[in-house]
Amino acid sequence: MLPMFPRGVCTAVLLVSALLVSGWLTPGADVAAQAGQRATGAPTGADAVYRAQCSQCHARELFAGMPARRILRAVESGIMAPFAANLSRAEREAVSGYLGTADAGSEPPPSAFCSDRTVTVNDASASSWNGWSQTAGNLRFQTAQGANLSVEQVRSLKLQWAFGFPHDLASSSQPAVIDGQVFVGSDGGVVYALRAETGCIQWTFGARAPIRTAILVAATESGHAVLFGDQTAWFYALDAKTGRLLWNREIDDHPTARITGSPVTHEGVVFVPVASLEEQASMKPDYRECCTFRGSVAALRLQDGTVVWKSYMIPETPRRVGTGKDGRAIWGPSGAGIWSAPTLDPKRGVIYVTTGNNYSPPATPMSDAIVALEMKTGAVAWTRQVTAGDVFSGCGTCVDEGGRGPDHDFASSAILFSSADGRDVLIAGQKSGIVYGFDPDRKGEIVWQTRVAQGSSHGGVQYGMAADGEQVYAPVADGGFARLEDADGTRRALLEPEGGGGLAALNARDGTLVWRAEPARACAGVRACSPAQLGAATAIPGVVFSGAMDGHIRAYSTDNGIVIWDFDTLGEHATVNGIAARGGALNGNGPIVAGGMVFVNSGYNHFNSMTGNVLLAFRPDAGGDAPR
Repeated sequence: MLPMFPRGVCTAVLLVSALLVSGWLTPGADVAAQAGQRATGAPTGADAVYRAQCSQCHARELFAGMPARRILRAVESGIMAPFAANLSRAEREAVSGYLGTADAGSEPPPSAFCSDRTVTVNDASASSWNGWSQTAGNLRFQTAQGANLSVEQVRSLKLQWAFGFPHDLASSSQPAVIDGQVFVGSDGGVVYALRAETGCIQWTFGARAPIRTAILVAATESGHAVLFGDQTAWFYALDAKTGRLLWNREIDDHPTARITGSPVTHEGVVFVPVASLEEQASMKPDYRECCTFRGSVAALRLQDGTVVWKSYMIPETPRRVGTGKDGRAIWGPSGAGIWSAPTLDPKRGVIYVTTGNNYSPPATPMSDAIVALEMKTGAVAWTRQVTAGDVFSGCGTCVDEGGRGPDHDFASSAILFSSADGRDVLIAGQKSGIVYGFDPDRKGEIVWQTRVAQGSSHGGVQYGMAADGEQVYAPVADGGFARLEDADGTRRALLEPEGGGGLAALNARDGTLVWRAEPARACAGVRACSPAQLGAATAIPGVVFSGAMDGHIRAYSTDNGIVIWDFDTLGEHATVNGIAARGGALNGNGPIVAGGMVFVNSGYNHFNSMTGNVLLAFRPDAGGDAPR
């Protein structure tokens, strides 16, 4: 998968969030000293390194105020390490100091913490949203009881509080809300336990790398575990009451592996999907062996993280298959990463995953597909590929330009929809712009397909649909790009202010179009703004929520697609934890609804879009100050 980028554009910009590594980990004092030189001039050679290695993907102003230590750790041992492997230690230190600043302090002030820091988790609470989807089948639907919000109350939603993530450029992790507790990860690699009413902090935990997965809370023999993965393919279990690490495990040791898809659990087993950044890393000429990553799912025991099984989407080990025009080795087959949460089907004893494209030849039968895996063993029960031969990567010599695939992989989870007549259908949206209905009882036979978008390597349906008892709601991406020149002469690709966006409602049983909401036009005069709707949608009775790259979160009537509530998240927000915070583009994980409140993460930093670092909490009546 090469999400949302036109061909030829530097796709490593997808990794800016990788620079947001936990400020609690400090690689060396020399970096802060070098950062101090910024006021009097760049360290020798640092500007040249930045221009040669970084500038096409990362505008320097993005790093304003970011501690140099965090940048260095990202390029030394974090998610950016594969992209900086050709730099010497001195060059990595110099460019980190050039871009960053002396540490400004990331510890929350005492006033940000709750006076009572007791955390309780009640499994019986109806007011919760746990993991990628609150309901079974990955519907991303909240019941009337769980939402505790009527259509009329949605019309009057007001901002209750805002929480800032220090030094971050994006807000990518979807929160979990259980019994008045909010658990949320950050691009800084920090997990927070917050009180839902006020946003005050109960505990924090620093992970190794940025967190993009939704947070999942699961009952254990001794309490509850907070589960999540990071962007260096490590997976964690924390004690929900204290934030103490129970166990962690590296799921995949490939240097570009990452976990973006949210975990799911069943009967004491956690299912964890694995994707990678090798598709982007292979753009660098000094990436000498493209490509060797294979997408997979790992099943872990919830109690201790022991691996039960691991199933690869490409069974055979990559081998050298040729030599590129530039002399580098071409390896394959590769790719077929899993970017989204698996879908549980206990009735049939399987989980479903949707897969990405191949990175290098030969093409394989489980890329761009929906795959059913046996829960107990990980064996492939069946697979249904919808786009064959989709070999696509940043490696210009791995695939001839004329033979490249369309990069039409799946980025969103399948939805297991059960209709009133007892028939089940698996529904999945693809970057091609087509939404498919598959028959789970006939090895994924396609029973309907409906085009909702034009589709492209950066368009179609991206990170997630929602469904209620009748309809499935598909946000449309399809944003275009324009090349603009910065003051220093660097040309960058920015989202066009007019392309893409919209929301389609389909009959979940047969795929017929019920209504289509046209894209909003709110980008006039706003740089890097787009109406494209790439993030996951969320539904409650009568309402579907969908965010856009223009920074707006909107609520649509499920009857006709009319917008009944619209909030612009852009700009500065006063935060309950005293951190300077701004809203930005909305993408990736979607809003969640629980206990009469709506929670929205704002800020996205891919393709030079509008950055942000804030979690926003809404309710119909903000009321007075709640107890801390």
